[in-house]
Formats: sequence, C-alpha cells, structure tokens
Amino acid sequence: MPSPNCDARPPRSAVTLLVLHAISLPRGQFGGDAVERLFSNRLDAAAHASFRGLERLRVSAHFLVRRDGTLIQFVPIQRRAWHAGVSRWRGRARCNDFSVGVELEGTDDGAFSAAQYAGLGVLVPALRAALPIREIAAHSDIAPGRKTDPGSAFDWLRLLAGLARA
Repeated sequence: MPSPNCDARPPRSAVTLLVLHAISLPRGQFGGDAVERLFSNRLDAAAHASFRGLERLRVSAHFLVRRDGTLIQFVPIQRRAWHAGVSRWRGRARCNDFSVGVELEGTDDGAFSAAQYAGLGVLVPALRAALPIREIAAHSDIAPGRKTDPGSAFDWLRLLAGLARA
C-alpha cells in the first residue's frame, strides 16, 4: 500500500539501522484501517476524537506488522520513509536518512503477539540480506524523551533469539 510520505535518501546513505515502533489508532484498538489511512494521508480526523491534530501529519513507515503477523509495506526500502522525526543514533542525526522503519501494531505499554515476533523473524533477515543493516533500535532509543515506543513490554530477548535461529 503506497504512501506518499517518503522521498529520496541522501546520496551515498547506507541503510544500517532498523527502527522499531508501535502504533495503534485509536490507541489500543487493533485491526482497523486507520494506520493505513494515516500513512496514505486519508485519515478522517473527525472519525474519532483521538484523531484530532493528525489531519496535517505526514508520516509513514516502510512496514507495518499487524497483530496476526500480516505484513504491509508502505515505502520501498530504497526510499526514505518519514518515521523517525527528530532523531539521533550513535552521534548521527536524521535517522530517516539511514534507517528502515517497522511499525508494530500495538502500544508502548502492551505486549506484542507471537505472530508479530514471527513476522519480524522473517522480515529482519530479509532486510539484512538486501541492506547493510547492522543495528536495531527502538524509536525511544533514537528520540529519547520524545518517544516511548515500542515500550517496555517489547521482548528484545525474544526478538534476538528468533533472529539467531533465522
């Protein structure tokens, strides 16, 4: 599902970072199409009280992993998705320039599903095969104090163990 919220990466920008996020619209409600509508600039801000203020927001991610493990791609990995915002990783600013953004359908205070970890177990090795990704970080790691996702319930050990088996 293509998102217009992307552009060209800067020349010679190697994609070395994968950033994990969490999103649900409305918060804590899963399975609807509001995230897809947000990333494609079709979200009706009047459809839910929590959508107010989102009508002019232009954001995207490369991928969304639904609760059932379904994977939706919004932006080609060669292009820069608008997922990180003001960000810094290991002394480098503008993380969108050198990262791939993966949204997990969820909240920053809730557990993620087994199907989502399984989906990441397929997606991450595929991305590593296509790009020189060396690191994985949370949105909260690259935008501390501004972002909290994917949150304390995200099981990093489970992800890493799954990747070690892949």
